Amino acid sequence: MPKREEIKSILIIGSGPIVIGQACEFDYSGSQALRSLREDGIETILINSNPATIMTDPVMADHIYLKPLTTKSIVEILKKHPYIDAVLPTMGGQTALNLCIEADEKGIWEDFDVEIIGVDIDAINITEDREKFRELMTKIGVGMAPQATATSFLKGKEIAQEFGFPLVIRASFTLGGAGASIVHDPEDFDDLLSHGLEVSPIHEVMIDKAMMGWKEYELELLRDKNDNVVIICAIENMDPMGIHTGDSITVAPAMTLSDRTYQRMRDMAIHMMRSIGDFAGGCNVQFAVSPDEKEDIIAIEINPRVSRSSALASKATGYPIAKVAAKLAMGYSLDELQNQITQSTSALFEPTLDYVIVKIPRWNFDKFEGSDRTLGLQMKAVGEVMGIGRSFQEALHKATQSLEIKRNGLGADGKGYKQYDTIIQKLTVPSWDRVFVIYDAIQMGIPLSRIHEITKIDMWFLKQYEELHLLEQEISKYTIANLPKELLLEAKQKGFADRQIAHMLDCYESEVHAKRTDLNINRVYKLVDTCAAEFKAMTPYYYSTFEEEIETADGKRYVTNDSVVTDKKKIVVLGSGPNRIGQGIEFDYCCVHGVLASAECGYETIMINCNPETVSTDFDTADKLYFEPVFWEHIYDIILHEKPEGVIVQLGGQTALKLAEKLSKYGIKIIGTSFESLDLAEDRGSFSTLLKENNIPYPKFGVAESADDALKLADELGFPLLVRPSYVLGGQGMKIVINNEDLEAHVVDLLRSIPNNKLLLDHYLDGAIEAEADAICDGEDVYIIGIMEHIEPCGIHSGDSNATLPPFNLGEFVMQQIKDHTKKIALALNTVGLINIQFAVKDDTVYIIEANPRASRTVPFIAKAYKEPYVNYATKVMLGEKKVKDFDFNPQLEGYAIKQPVFSFNKFPNVNKNLGPEMKSTGESILFIDSLKDDEFYNLYSRRKMYLSK
Repeated sequence: MPKREEIKSILIIGSGPIVIGQACEFDYSGSQALRSLREDGIETILINSNPATIMTDPVMADHIYLKPLTTKSIVEILKKHPYIDAVLPTMGGQTALNLCIEADEKGIWEDFDVEIIGVDIDAINITEDREKFRELMTKIGVGMAPQATATSFLKGKEIAQEFGFPLVIRASFTLGGAGASIVHDPEDFDDLLSHGLEVSPIHEVMIDKAMMGWKEYELELLRDKNDNVVIICAIENMDPMGIHTGDSITVAPAMTLSDRTYQRMRDMAIHMMRSIGDFAGGCNVQFAVSPDEKEDIIAIEINPRVSRSSALASKATGYPIAKVAAKLAMGYSLDELQNQITQSTSALFEPTLDYVIVKIPRWNFDKFEGSDRTLGLQMKAVGEVMGIGRSFQEALHKATQSLEIKRNGLGADGKGYKQYDTIIQKLTVPSWDRVFVIYDAIQMGIPLSRIHEITKIDMWFLKQYEELHLLEQEISKYTIANLPKELLLEAKQKGFADRQIAHMLDCYESEVHAKRTDLNINRVYKLVDTCAAEFKAMTPYYYSTFEEEIETADGKRYVTNDSVVTDKKKIVVLGSGPNRIGQGIEFDYCCVHGVLASAECGYETIMINCNPETVSTDFDTADKLYFEPVFWEHIYDIILHEKPEGVIVQLGGQTALKLAEKLSKYGIKIIGTSFESLDLAEDRGSFSTLLKENNIPYPKFGVAESADDALKLADELGFPLLVRPSYVLGGQGMKIVINNEDLEAHVVDLLRSIPNNKLLLDHYLDGAIEAEADAICDGEDVYIIGIMEHIEPCGIHSGDSNATLPPFNLGEFVMQQIKDHTKKIALALNTVGLINIQFAVKDDTVYIIEANPRASRTVPFIAKAYKEPYVNYATKVMLGEKKVKDFDFNPQLEGYAIKQPVFSFNKFPNVNKNLGPEMKSTGESILFIDSLKDDEFYNLYSRRKMYLSK
């Protein structure tokens, strides 16, 4: 039975600002659902308050409402569009579901005759109410850990007495494990129980007997209205129970499960999904398996919606779960839909993987001074990376190379821990770098049995690590001149980077690259095809690997490569890698627009990125997707293979920008602003000279390379001082210091964590107003797309400030200086494309804080506020297809738009919440107000100095 013809228009609820536990996976799911519905001619109406995502861009939906996610906003939209037939709330994470349930309880859907599709509210209530869920599982014969519900402190104490420690406390109706904790000691129990009851919106917690050391698995399911069920992906957590899945290293397909147990797990998952309700759509089920030969299975939880893992499972398999789930909600059955990758088989088809994927989370603990860095049941990661390889080892190496934490992969870079006590401590208490510490432990000679006893990580994974270590030892016996071909090939097949092999052989990376080119050990590209090459795939979605040469009967030797190079002119867009504070989804938005604009200009578009959560890595965003680390060696090999016209680096944040120097050195054309100009803006000395020549004021500053230099400079410049390292994003390591002691301590600390870095010391303009401007420049003309004034004073990072567009308090004289300075700087830097400039205004003089000739965090916000596709325009300028004067700019904004930062401090309860020059917000929302008399503006303005820290 095909789709329901009576549904003509659908409201989709987005997930709002990015917070830890609910990141851009849901923007990816929502974007896919919107595209899926529009294919069927459905009118789409979207509500989402997040301006940074491509999801809220006009290319995605017919009507977009950038409004707060409240029932009041829902009613306003339904009054404006009384013809809306249905609401799809499953694509916006817990935020969308909670809003949908609240609107349901208030009778809003009933009042406007709107049907809820894609989810069964009763199913949600059963799965969120842990007591009901437990009863149901008992009824259908699915085992669970001993657990009980507490709605009061006293009841919680009774349960603890009965079960004994260790225990798990989970708060009901929360996301990202908020309020969850493992309690080993009775003395910690009271505080953690109180916290869990407080965090839960219904003041209820579930107390479980902790299944520490059990193995954890997730299955992603899809079901249609005819009760056809497919299992899209089985994901195994390398980390055992006790670490939130969002903070775990996960592997697909499952590696250490016997087939018999996997079949039992499949049957249980399908049985569970059918028992919780009769709905069509996606479902995520989590299990724990005992780490012995019995392999007992217990259910942990089930989420009857598109989940955080759905994005990962979609990218891992090439099966677009959200896209298909949206069609199922519309009434299609699986056998009526096409497999999107092969376009010849049906969607009623379980993907088979002939490769391995490894996901590693990306944390940002450095932004939260004093934060508890141990990993547990409450999610703390802000992003993630995924590596695809022919083996677990290759995929693990690629994932570690994608993290951008100054590591070149596992080991072999001289950066591991060498102290026995530190290693044992880090293995015992799970932390963000345990993936590397396991290698250090093996290198030190700690037996695998001991590592397994401490970490409970399955022996199979540890043996994979040991093989890598033994290979490193073997290679280290040779020099670059006498290294045998088969050893070099094995190292490459196991994912070691040229840089790591160079470390083992004590030579240069370029020598290793030259050696393997001579020996014909070159990367080949394989398709992600969902069906292990059983059918032809139509979508060019690739990962790289190394293969042995095949020899034919006539003596011809070759390796097979699935990536066929066309003779079209090509552009490579470098993605922004994993999300992190300071470089979030805004840059993915820019990359997607860069790809779309390049395609409009007739180029074949090539995307390189390793972030599984985003739209840029969707298989049909660019003409070709290389799901590879944004890491020099991988990028260089793709460029040698594809021979593009050039590479766009200014849309992918600091990640892409950092590669500009290498690209330039290797003679690869950078599209838009040249490397020299990008470098000039980052080099404080040269940039200040440029400002001086143009008579543009800037705060007094100096450059220091040691604590002694800094103390001498302080005498010249005078306190307060703003201290920061060069070449960083999101204000990393920035601090305002007010005396010599603070200065010395901070400089010593910075040089320890970022050695050989030049530190910039600026005289801090106390009490100044901060403003910023974004502009497009083609080398001749400059068009300022937006000038924003920050509500908070200068000294709070621009990403943490409430930015108002247009400014509300800058006089004509100051505005003219901002415009003049912006135009002068853009031209002096030979900018081609986007530029962002930050200003401090004091006593009616406008000083320059910094200039970045690239896409900035605020470009998507300005584009949404003014309803203009600025990244599209800027890309066409970069490609030389258009000049600034060719565009008919027509910004539309009544009143003001405010970019409001959103923080995830609740994940770090003991952290100082003061704001300063280092960015801490994880996301943002947009607020439109008609006038400055609005209460919300007044509240923001009156609190503007509350959090300023020095």
